Amino acid sequence: MPDITYAPETAVDPLLSEARERSLNEDLHQLAQDARTYAEAELQFQKSRAAFAASASKNIVIYAVAALVLVFFAVMALVVGLVIALAPIITAWGSTALVTLVLLGLAVFLLLRAKRQVTLLTTVWGGEKSS
Repeated sequence: MPDITYAPETAVDPLLSEARERSLNEDLHQLAQDARTYAEAELQFQKSRAAFAASASKNIVIYAVAALVLVFFAVMALVVGLVIALAPIITAWGSTALVTLVLLGLAVFLLLRAKRQVTLLTTVWGGEKSS
């Protein structure tokens, strides 16, 4: 069987022959066109992504507000229940005062904790430490 070798000039490579026929200017024009197409596709993708995020954020806010409203009503039911349950023990006015004072005490405690966190945050950010 004879040994057949092909010289590089005789090898037929369609990509190589196509590349030899195009000029650098045509290649740059095609590259610019491809970049423009990619940029337009990326812009559309980011727009659709932003629209999805906006829609999801809207739903998150709606669900969170609804949940907070329900929690508020549950806490109000608890407060009314405590006042009613304590009324036979320490009178209606006494139970109202006790529940109110406990809730105000919790509110003050939470506000002091929030103030401490604000002070810590402003200190970390380089602000003046307030007393």
